[in-house]
Amino acid sequence: MIDFILAVRDPLEWHKANMANNPKHYSALRYGGPHFVTSIQEKWGAKVYFNTLIPTHEGMIKYGVISHTSLITDLLDWDTLYIAGRLHKPVLMLHKDSADDELRSALKINLYSALHTALLLLPESFSEDQLYLALAGVSYTGDFRMHVGEDQNKVRNIVQAQTQEFRNLYSPLLKELEEYVVLDQFKGMGEQDTSPPARLFHLSMLPKRLQLMLIKEFNVDRRSRDLEDVLRAAAHDTDCADVIVKGIQDIVMTPSLTQSLKGLLTAGAVKSVKYSYSKLKKMWKSLQR
Repeated sequence: MIDFILAVRDPLEWHKANMANNPKHYSALRYGGPHFVTSIQEKWGAKVYFNTLIPTHEGMIKYGVISHTSLITDLLDWDTLYIAGRLHKPVLMLHKDSADDELRSALKINLYSALHTALLLLPESFSEDQLYLALAGVSYTGDFRMHVGEDQNKVRNIVQAQTQEFRNLYSPLLKELEEYVVLDQFKGMGEQDTSPPARLFHLSMLPKRLQLMLIKEFNVDRRSRDLEDVLRAAAHDTDCADVIVKGIQDIVMTPSLTQSLKGLLTAGAVKSVKYSYSKLKKMWKSLQR
């Protein structure tokens, strides 16, 4: 099944038109009307509304609708990491408004955020595979679906099937960070500066939501360290990677759970059973390997 994500300026008008043209794509929620469906999209889960198991001449598809505003927020701040995380991996952009400078900038910043995060999680020397696994794995950190209903080799499968695409996506960014990291693609190995000043640079470039999570973790002793103090402390902390992982888990966990629960409503009972069965079957096969 092919996944599509549609970013729309006006979710209400979009659902109104889509429900008129494709009413069978929706579950019984369509009887609540476009205002109700839009409210479900905007107020529950990761602010995405999915219609799944839609038959087309090319096979089954699933499409999610998100507002342009919510997409930009997730890309810049990692509000939920639900769509921003998908865009850490290679995807096919079917249409992108060439005049939308805000989206183009947010997409690039999101990739940089992923790269800064991955480097903070990696040692001084690392393999090219380790880098791409770290990048692809960010948004699955804390996702309950990785324990129930997902292929346990999903992240590795994504990387192994698209190594060249990962290179194409991140090579331009790595060139701009040569002061801090060098990746030799011929040897398949990378080296990075892991000194406190280098780590402070990466920490200062993390998205707002993750930085707020770091502040929370570094103030568990009820002291009132501000962002600058926290980032400096984290740069010298040998357990900094663990704190970052905890922060990502806290971001991802609730949206991944509530979005999945929302999916039971937006898909309807029959489609939910079919979709869940196929996911569990994949998970079972991966465990048998």
